[in-house]
Amino acid sequence: MSKVPLTTRGAEMLQEELKALKRERPEISAAIAAAREHGDIKENAEYHAAKEQQGLAEARIRDIEGKLANAQIIDIEKVNAGGTVVFGATVHLANVDSDEEMRYQLVGEDEADIKSGLLSISSPIARALVGKQEGDVVDVITPSGTLSYEITEVEYV
Repeated sequence: MSKVPLTTRGAEMLQEELKALKRERPEISAAIAAAREHGDIKENAEYHAAKEQQGLAEARIRDIEGKLANAQIIDIEKVNAGGTVVFGATVHLANVDSDEEMRYQLVGEDEADIKSGLLSISSPIARALVGKQEGDVVDVITPSGTLSYEITEVEYV
């Protein structure tokens, strides 16, 4: 498995989610036991729902543990890439056509939340930005056409 890039904040969020899921295990087991006491489990919806919840929780636990085991945690505050856009950098952009300004931090897939300005490193915009510097104009091909953005500032915060 390849390394999974995470910011320190992203790694902390995954660790918290993992702790919460592990705390839920006894509750899920109790729900399964309670549903089992209601009789025939073949047609017991509560039992099947609890078993499904258990399966989803265990799958997510394995997923998070795998990602954390293979994580490459990057503390962006300790990175100085000389104004180059790298993983974890916060990039200020201006749409060349509309002068609309936006600000994104390039983060791992599990951290991404476009509404909060957290852009997945694997997104088309992020892939186009990586390696560029302040003042560069970047063309991003989208389903609705090509968009041009000027990088107005690069921060490592």
